Amino acid sequence: MTKNALVVYGGFEGHRPEQCAAVFIPFLEKQGYRVHPRTTLEVYADKDFLASLDLILQIWTLGDFTAEQGKGLSDAVRSGVGLAGFHGGIVDSWRSNPKYQWMTGGQFVAHPGCGPDTKIPSHAVNIVDRDHPITRGLPDFELQDTEQYYMIVDPGVHVLATTTFSGEYGTPGLYPPGVVMPYAWTRTWGDGRVFVAGWGHTEKDFDEPTALAIVERGLLWATRTSG
Repeated sequence: MTKNALVVYGGFEGHRPEQCAAVFIPFLEKQGYRVHPRTTLEVYADKDFLASLDLILQIWTLGDFTAEQGKGLSDAVRSGVGLAGFHGGIVDSWRSNPKYQWMTGGQFVAHPGCGPDTKIPSHAVNIVDRDHPITRGLPDFELQDTEQYYMIVDPGVHVLATTTFSGEYGTPGLYPPGVVMPYAWTRTWGDGRVFVAGWGHTEKDFDEPTALAIVERGLLWATRTSG
């Protein structure tokens, strides 16, 4: 049976949401999904449409949603619709909504990269669960010339990969050297599966094959598993 995927993209243009959506929409279509692109949040208030979905890929940084939209998204995931995303498109959305942060399992708070004087030449991402279907057989990898996310993360998530802050970049004392940050994880929300990757500042991060493969696998894993 054909799977239905909603791809919601927009918000902060610095994260290049349209270009990031263009990376993953063809992948989903190739996997046999019927993809429904949307560029507004109004879709989250359409209960009947959400109920027809198997997966939501959210690429929307900042902004806010109405109470109806927030409830619609939460209810859809609790009913079994998968939710997946990366970087600010999923964990820097709706900062004022603690229930949303509870559902995603984390929230961006800061990064030492991307400024003209603080851009990080590279940082490592280390796989910590090598048996999970999302990460099985994949190596550690390096991300070049991008941000390194500092996040507040729910200890209840299942961590797939981490990154370690060197303390070399950013304001001294704010990014303590040796801090190991969860950088990709899964969780459940009711009957729904949630997948989050910390990288993906722009589509350029997905030039790294393992960074791309983990998110692609995360989309497949999060997809609704039953009717």
